[in-house]
Amino acid sequence: MKLYRFLSAEDSSAFCHKVSEALSKGWELYGSPTQAFDAGTGVMRCGQAVVKDVPGKTYAPDMKLGAQ
Repeated sequence: MKLYRFLSAEDSSAFCHKVSEALSKGWELYGSPTQAFDAGTGVMRCGQAVVKDVPGKTYAPDMKLGAQ
């Protein structure tokens, strides 16, 4: 089964660490990163999709994707 996550955060080193942690757990980058200005908070936000193949699992909506 292939899992999909979209990681997002303010444009800071914390976002890079979030993506790096996912990569270290076997997730792979999917597509290009994105950036957008959040007018409500006045900060730039970043996003990156990641995917991971997890053999022997069955998808359920209550899965904790970050724990996979």
